Formats: sequence, structure tokens, C-alpha cells
Amino acid sequence: MLTWDEYAQHSAAHLASAFGTFGNSVATAHACRNKAASREAFAAFGVPSAASIRVDSLDQALAAAERIGYPVVVKPAAAAGSIGVSRADTSTDLAHAYTQAAARAAGDRFGVLVEEYLDGPEISVECVTHRGTTTPVAVTRKQLGAPPHFEETGHSVEAGDPLLALAGPVAIQALHAVGFANGVSHVEMRLTDGGSTPRLIEVNGRLGGDLIPHLVCEATGIDLPLAAADIALGLQPDLTPTHRRAAAIHMAYAPTDGRLTRATADPALREQPWLERLVWEKKAGDHVALPPAGDLSTARIAHLVARDTTAERCLQHLAGAASHLDITVN
Repeated sequence: MLTWDEYAQHSAAHLASAFGTFGNSVATAHACRNKAASREAFAAFGVPSAASIRVDSLDQALAAAERIGYPVVVKPAAAAGSIGVSRADTSTDLAHAYTQAAARAAGDRFGVLVEEYLDGPEISVECVTHRGTTTPVAVTRKQLGAPPHFEETGHSVEAGDPLLALAGPVAIQALHAVGFANGVSHVEMRLTDGGSTPRLIEVNGRLGGDLIPHLVCEATGIDLPLAAADIALGLQPDLTPTHRRAAAIHMAYAPTDGRLTRATADPALREQPWLERLVWEKKAGDHVALPPAGDLSTARIAHLVARDTTAERCLQHLAGAASHLDITVN
């Protein structure tokens, strides 16, 4: 029994339990999906995390922010992909942030969280857990869009990243706290105190999104989807690295809301030896919308993947590629 979908974790856990297959318990799925439950588990096991308060009204949110101290992060407790997540620096910001988060949380039973803002670079640790033993495989460094939202606009993975030694043990501790026993996970954290202290954002009990498993494979040769399938079958996954290089992805966003009238690339871009792929996700005539009105499916126009010897070189290639894209919205 295997899922790579955030919203199917409960169903997969129930089915794995019913059929006696290799997976995770329903309690673990709940702890991964419900960020309030995750925070409780982290606190119980001493995992460094963020102060967090569940709220059900704007008045409660304002009181929580005063207790934690501004700036705070306001988020739906059970969403994914940074949907409905925003930073609030003042009570006025908080009212707007709470409205957005509450709208995204409407209909679920998990509510809204007001949390301490963790200042520092955002990363994730991609982990493989087989019968309770976890191996951190790679670190994904993230590029974020403009505040107050936390849109992930790019990622990079480099084999042998020194951050793995710092953040890997914290990821193992977090997975143990939520009882994660089998599968591939995507553990998000921020590096606070000038980059020296990893603190947990959340544990995602599934493969990372945005082609992160593909970047890991390009950089290290380790196939995370295959590892997830092996674990679901009760097999020992092969985590032997076969590459030592880097890969990165850039998501091209719409410049504004409206109708996409032009989406083309300089033909010379596709001839670059570093370009692994360029994929258009929208075509001329499509409507596009940025957060908070839109989400990932409405805001992203294209994505590009680069591979080279280092993450720095990959990111340089992708930054230069922007001038070769012609994206017009009216």
C-alpha cells in the first residue's frame, strides 16, 4: 500500500492496517497530516520546533499572536504546498492572514494554527525509513517567493551536502516522534541562529513534491519512488549512490493575475548542455492567478531543471534562463 498524495495518507494507513501490508499506523498518518498533532509529538520527544497554538476564531488568533510574539505564521493545520500559509507582522496583517487560512481550512476538522516565525533558510531532508530504521538521503535547499507567502519557487540538491550531517539527525528524531515506520518522507525545517540550529516545520509522510525525488536521483542516483515501492512490498530499498553531482529546479510564475497571452522560450535555451528539461505547464489563453487568490496550479507557468557539478552552478544556469523565457499576461 503506497501513496505519494498528501491528502490520501489517512486512507493509505487505514488500508495498510486492514490488509496487513507494510505502511504506517493511522495514528502516524494523523500526526503527519495534522500539524497541531505534530507539534505535540515534537514537544513530547524534545524535537526542536516552533511554538504553535491552534485557534478557531480571529480573537483567538490575535491572543495567540500576542502570546507568541510577532512576527507569526498563520496556516491551515492540514493543508499542503504552502497553501493558505502567510506571515503576519502586525495585528492588521494577522486579520488578513487568518481569513486566508480559515478559508483554506473550511470543511476539515483541524482548524488554523498560529505559530512562531522561524527566521532562517528553509530546507527539507529526504528520508527513507524501512521497518523503523531511518536513513537521511539528501538535503533539499529551497528558494521562496516574496513575503508574506511561502511559495516555493525553486529547489536544489547536491550530493554530499554538508547540511545532511547537521539536519539528518533532527529529521530522524522527528520521524521517531510521530511513529513513522515505513516509507519515504519529506521533513521540512528552518536553520535558525545563523544557520546552526535546525528547527522543525513539519513532517510529510510521503515523497516530496515539485520533482524533488527527481532532483535527488539526478544528484545522487538514489531512486526515492523505487525505494517507496520496495518498502511497500516489504523489501529492503537500495540506497547506494551512483552519482555525485547536483540538480536544481526553477518554477516560473506568472508576473500578475490575468490571461496568459504569450509563453515561449528562446530555441537556444533547449540546446544548453545543463538543461535537463523545460516543461510548460500553461499555454496561451489560460487564466493565471497568484496567491492568495490563486495557488500552485494557477500561478506556475513552466518549470526548468538544471544539472551540473554543483548546486551553485545549477542555480546560476536557472537564473540566466529567465531572460530566455517570454511570458506575457494581460
